[in-house]
Amino acid sequence: MNAVNEAAVAIAAPAIGEYWPGQGGIYAGIMPGEDGQRPYHLIVSATDVEDVAYGGYGSKVPGADSRYDGAANTRALLAATTEHPAAKWASEYSADGHTDFHLPAQRELNLCYATIPHKFEKDWYWSSTQETAGYAWFQLFGNGGQLYGDELSKLRAVAVRRLFI
Repeated sequence: MNAVNEAAVAIAAPAIGEYWPGQGGIYAGIMPGEDGQRPYHLIVSATDVEDVAYGGYGSKVPGADSRYDGAANTRALLAATTEHPAAKWASEYSADGHTDFHLPAQRELNLCYATIPHKFEKDWYWSSTQETAGYAWFQLFGNGGQLYGDELSKLRAVAVRRLFI
């Protein structure tokens, strides 16, 4: 366990929807672990970007299809031979000295809709979860719907980071 994760165990999280001082964003709640992974606190960037493409249309990226692990999806997208602007933006986001942000996976965005929808524009947001070569999942914060669509579409994106519990 690295020092950042050890520190997360020792500090108390703020109320859901509040900015977490020193952690780079708004606290969205606890994301359950998947496949033996520990649960973690999900922290959402205080700003987003609009009109950004998912990218890589026509190319299925191995390892970018997790419904839960946005960090792994983002690493896979950035390692691909095609460009993925939404993932690049999220990975380059920094706040409060933290540079470990990623494009959220489908279920991470779903947690955000369940706990802090008022912190988002009522618009479509990219997830890092790819469905096929040309289609990726996105979340509508107007009604909570999730669909997958054309990776060339320009939607909004938000960055998230995690603190393992």
